[in-house]
Amino acid sequence: MVETKVKRSSQRATGPNQATAPFHEPEQHARSGTQSIERVVGMLRVIASRGRRGMRIADVVSVSGLPMSTCFRMLQRLELEGLVYRDPLTRKYHLGPLLYELGLLAQPRYRLSELCDEALRVIADQTQDTVYLSERRGAESICTSRALGDYPIKALTLDVGIRRPMGVGAGGLAILSALPEAEADQMVAASGPQYAKFGAFDPGFLRAAVIESRARGYSFLDSAATPGTAAVGVAFPPKNPIAAISVAAISSRLGPSRRVEVARIIQKQVRVICTLLQAQESASAAGLRRKAT
Repeated sequence: MVETKVKRSSQRATGPNQATAPFHEPEQHARSGTQSIERVVGMLRVIASRGRRGMRIADVVSVSGLPMSTCFRMLQRLELEGLVYRDPLTRKYHLGPLLYELGLLAQPRYRLSELCDEALRVIADQTQDTVYLSERRGAESICTSRALGDYPIKALTLDVGIRRPMGVGAGGLAILSALPEAEADQMVAASGPQYAKFGAFDPGFLRAAVIESRARGYSFLDSAATPGTAAVGVAFPPKNPIAAISVAAISSRLGPSRRVEVARIIQKQVRVICTLLQAQESASAAGLRRKAT
């Protein structure tokens, strides 16, 4: 009885319009919550940047720019939740089992890696070199598939799952070059500090590379991220690039004439992929119309 009176008294004191106040998070708390989410996602991206190799906590601190104490607390909590896993032997952190389990339920708009499998195989057979599929994820590109050619010396510059700032690597550079000029400039400026970790890359170098790529119709890099390795990349679809296919080889295999030939091989398969994407979109739109009726 006393408890009921206290509650009613409290409601009268706050006024009738405040009855639902506990359900509205204060702006400062909401902002703090958003920042926490951004920090967690940022931490997962840092760990993912090394692919399956994992990262020691010192590397996490260096890449993230956060204090050691903050990284340690975050990683401990993420490990408890199953979002990261710490190998007891190497002491390296890897993406955890919960992310894999959630990924099984994710429904991407396009299963692009499956759609591109045949094209990657054809390009690998014709060039005999290593072929990569890179997909756009915001201001980053992520390697989602790879096909190996028969040439004895393979340029294995990327593992599936590796993320890089947009523009690093021929695939990312191809996507960046296919974006509207203002959007590309904004992306380069925002990612500026991250480029320092990747050899020759810096905003000035990238802006020049974008201009050259647009003039050629494909991207080309030689010993920029990996010494002794060159790559050619083509983005697609042309008007709204979501991905790129690139071919990487030792530099001596991608001289001026052959890089043009390799670009043509990629472009031919990209046209095939774009046709498949259009057919998939048409089928999806038809399905939605049937459901609506």
